[in-house]
Amino acid sequence: MELDKVLTGDRPTGKLHIGHYIGSLKTRTEMQSKYPTYILVADVQALTDNYDNPEKIRENILETTIDNLAVGVDPNKATFFIQSMIPQIAELTIFFMNLVTKEQVLRNPTVKEEVMLKRGKFLGNPPFGFLAYPVSQAADILFLRANKVPVGDDQRPMIELANDIAQKFNKIYQTDIFPTVEGVYSECGRLVGLDGAKKMSKSLGNTIFFDDSDEEITRKIMGMYTDPNRIRATDPGKVEGNPVFIYHDLFNPNKQEVEDLKDRYRKGQVGDVEVKRKLIKAMIDFISPIRERRINISKDRNYVWDILQNGIKKVQIEAEETMAKIKEAMKINYLNELVT
Repeated sequence: MELDKVLTGDRPTGKLHIGHYIGSLKTRTEMQSKYPTYILVADVQALTDNYDNPEKIRENILETTIDNLAVGVDPNKATFFIQSMIPQIAELTIFFMNLVTKEQVLRNPTVKEEVMLKRGKFLGNPPFGFLAYPVSQAADILFLRANKVPVGDDQRPMIELANDIAQKFNKIYQTDIFPTVEGVYSECGRLVGLDGAKKMSKSLGNTIFFDDSDEEITRKIMGMYTDPNRIRATDPGKVEGNPVFIYHDLFNPNKQEVEDLKDRYRKGQVGDVEVKRKLIKAMIDFISPIRERRINISKDRNYVWDILQNGIKKVQIEAEETMAKIKEAMKINYLNELVT
């Protein structure tokens, strides 16, 4: 029986933010000391909706890696690698496509939205690469035979599809190559945006980034949504579902202060300004050391490339081992026949 193995990653489409931290980054920093951990920079998946702007992806490969390092992902414990540098992932994606129906792919909410709705970049007619990226995600996980995947709550359909594919492959080819994949989700699930939207997103402009200045953090938090029905500070306010208090619970380590603010807010004894000011301090205390580490790491970009190159070399060996097992199970290891 193989040991547990963690795989997770990011699409290099821009800077990471605190929503990514709650969704996956925090979990991967906690798991890296317990399990072999692999961090995928998913440039191929990013190209599915940025095929006309590959330079954007290239530029963000380093930035995404730097964000991971800055929040505490340790290159001595975790292995970083770039998706396109492992050709076996693409090869496995092709094999997996034969095991998946269109209906299964369309269960992914992101894909379904682009296909069914006549809006967004593709106006309801996305390229096939975009439709197929959930299958590629399954290959990302299974080529390393990983079984633990820290992801955001919105990625549950992806985990389900990976398991459907793994089970079908094992059954058809009478093997046990692929393990059951377990999604590892944060307690919060999905962090709401500063504007109260269900999801924090770069495209919506409702995020706090790891390189935001203290002034930017202050401006963003002071503009946060609170209880829309609360007109005056003396009005009793709603804490549950209030974005400011959701952030307090996640980022303010002074739990006594948070409970006091909640109590007074419910009674109409504290204004939004005080609640936000205390959140600003907590958020700056959280972001400042990450921002400082990010600045220092960015000064030596060769160091970051070395981390990626070393990881690629290691993962290439493991990918070849997995692919040899897969082809043997599928009885398409023709090289063995040619040699004999």
